[in-house]
Amino acid sequence: MAVRANQIFVNLPVQDLKRSVDFFTKVGFEFNAQFTDDKATCMIVGENIFAMLLVEERFQSFITKKIANAAETTEVIVALSVASREEVDAIVQAALDAGAKQYNEPQDHGFMYGRSFQDLDNHLWEVSYINLSAFPSNQPEQIR
Repeated sequence: MAVRANQIFVNLPVQDLKRSVDFFTKVGFEFNAQFTDDKATCMIVGENIFAMLLVEERFQSFITKKIANAAETTEVIVALSVASREEVDAIVQAALDAGAKQYNEPQDHGFMYGRSFQDLDNHLWEVSYINLSAFPSNQPEQIR
């Protein structure tokens, strides 16, 4: 049986929820008020994709390990695929304008273009556009 989830919720610890909501609002994201309180919010990333931004105390209540210091370590890169190169540039520029730091230089592989940034809590975000019609034919259709 193949696993096919209906939705994905990425949980990210944040130091200051209001600051994070203000930042991601400036980037262009919206939030689901139904799943928001003073300790957490549900950021809408796509139709069935969400990021739960949880104050560190709330995040810690779900785990027994220490929260990674995202300024020093990386546990995850949140990678988003969008519809065009222009959308990649617009999202990343909005993040930079809102206070994010550029993480890597833009990557242009012809069939794939991407840029990345580090948010206010040092989480890594990668935004890319993939032109499947220009995808190299020597690549396997599916990795198993």
